[in-house]
Amino acid sequence: MMAPPSSFPVSIENVNEFTLLKIHDSDSAKFLEKQKASTPKQLTWFLLLKLHRVLTLLSWLTHGFKSSFGLIKKRVSLPDDEGPKHRGRLYRFLRVFLALSIAGLAIEIIAHYNNWTLRVIQPWEVDGFLEWSYVAWISFREEYVAPLVLLMSKFCIVLFMIQSLDRLVLCLGCFWIKYNKIKPTFDEDAYDIEDPSSFPMVLVQIPMCNEREVFAQSIGAVCQLDWPKDRLLIQVLDDSDDPNLQQLINEEVSSWKDKGVNIIYRHRLIRTGYKAGNLSSAMSCDYVKDYEFVAIFDADFQPNPDFLKLTVPHFKGKPDLGLVQARWSFVNKDENLLTRLQNINLCFHFEVEQQVNGHFLNFFGFNGTAGVWRIKALEESGGWLERTTVEDMDIAVRAHLNGWKFIYLNDVKVLCELPESYEAYKKQQHRWHSGPMQLFRLCLPAIITSKISIWKKCNLIFLFFLLRKLILPFYSFTLFCIILPFTMFIPESELPLWVVCYVPIFMSFLNILPAPKSFPFLVPYLLFENTMSVTKFNAMVSGLFQLGSAYEWVVTKKTGRSSESDLLSFAERESKSSSEEKIQRRNSDSGLELLSKLKQAEAPKKKRNMLYRKELALAFLLLTAAARSLLSAQGLHFYFLLFQGLAFLVMGLDLIGEQVS
Repeated sequence: MMAPPSSFPVSIENVNEFTLLKIHDSDSAKFLEKQKASTPKQLTWFLLLKLHRVLTLLSWLTHGFKSSFGLIKKRVSLPDDEGPKHRGRLYRFLRVFLALSIAGLAIEIIAHYNNWTLRVIQPWEVDGFLEWSYVAWISFREEYVAPLVLLMSKFCIVLFMIQSLDRLVLCLGCFWIKYNKIKPTFDEDAYDIEDPSSFPMVLVQIPMCNEREVFAQSIGAVCQLDWPKDRLLIQVLDDSDDPNLQQLINEEVSSWKDKGVNIIYRHRLIRTGYKAGNLSSAMSCDYVKDYEFVAIFDADFQPNPDFLKLTVPHFKGKPDLGLVQARWSFVNKDENLLTRLQNINLCFHFEVEQQVNGHFLNFFGFNGTAGVWRIKALEESGGWLERTTVEDMDIAVRAHLNGWKFIYLNDVKVLCELPESYEAYKKQQHRWHSGPMQLFRLCLPAIITSKISIWKKCNLIFLFFLLRKLILPFYSFTLFCIILPFTMFIPESELPLWVVCYVPIFMSFLNILPAPKSFPFLVPYLLFENTMSVTKFNAMVSGLFQLGSAYEWVVTKKTGRSSESDLLSFAERESKSSSEEKIQRRNSDSGLELLSKLKQAEAPKKKRNMLYRKELALAFLLLTAAARSLLSAQGLHFYFLLFQGLAFLVMGLDLIGEQVS
């Protein structure tokens, strides 16, 4: 039996707050020999473990860099959103601004870590050319640059506050309408149900151009409108340039005609004027003179069967009423982050802007679809013109100048689809913001010389066009994307926090009120709106100065979400069993056949991301300004610039929404 090891005393001392442990052993030499004997082996295992961790880290970093480089190379090699001839001066300006910002950041970092004095009376008292240049720049900046930037920022802040006040007044008007439960009404006994001849003649038009994904559902929904068949005519106005698609649409029309629906198919041989030319050509038919009203639906819109019975009766007894506009409802509003943010914008547009303007002014911009026009109002206003890319706003302004009134129905909704890709949304917004500036140039003389009241003239010029179509994109881009990062390098003209943070958040809160379920997206919505300002500003300038891109018309890409969910959406909206049977027959008769033909006609295409250079340039510009703000310890400015720069980076790399195929 082995003897237990000899005992040894232990003493603990506390020296300068450090604990020392001393071991006193009579056989300490033997103890030290054992310790030395085990040290090389333990050291070997320790070094091997450290080496393994280093190699693992190097392997992980190598793989990460390789993947990142491959992703960057892939994205850079992909085509960008627009060719070199369309990038224009804005992109070149942003590149120059970015280069100057990076150079300024480098100099500021050198100055910060060298503790250069910022308030030297005589620049030649400083040693070194670089330090002398920096001090000279500080003197020049304080005397010449800062006053100009401060003046520009104050001007944009004034525009910002005017636009915010306009939005606040609109919200108060909406609250007043809601509080008093005001909405347009009509006589429910306007037409005798038992006497079809008492119903007015209604023409329904479905303009489309290469709407492969959604045409069948739109035609099917319109063909089931609850209206006397002999008092209704449906025109399918097809401008498609694909012969196979033309044949499919014609077959769809023929299938509904065989079921007793009064529907015709029209295809133009000379496709000029885009949608306006298509509608104008359809209105020139001889049989149109027999009809009193015309309802218009784009190819992705699916009206409820009772749409005409909820809109057309408003015209009875109101000879000066020219337009009844319904609200849009979106089948894919929760599809992705992009559609959620679009839904916030459009909910405010319909719930607040159009409802308030419709009630107090009897005027708003026609949305181009989901509305019913009195044909007499169209004819007296000059009909559809091809002079701009916003033919709907054009005819609305001209009808308003001729004394016609409009009614907006917030409780009548028509199902449609939102763009799910950033590419499609960007092109749509470019057209929506360049067209109004074209129209403003053309309509300004007519507005001034018209016979409407001074108040309506001021509303058209200063509120409808200048404030909401010109000033809004101008100040949002200039103030938050140019001046704010610029002030990080010019501290003398720093923007106050209430401009950068408090007021924008409050205005975003007001915008989200019509869509209360979107409150978790308050901050993303604020960043998204600032990000879209570069597209809207570019479109506004191109429309105002009649640049080439202002006349581009690109049909908004559809994904066919409404077509995939046609049975569900119809079943939710209809309660009568007879209507449900119609849907089932519709699906069994031609829906499956058309879907199979479309799948055969479409060649599979690989999905790809786009590269948006303006957004990327602004992303790096804002991130550079955020890095500069760290040197000045500017808290909220830093966070705003950081997150706004990241938002631009996400947009520039096309990482939001679905990629188009």
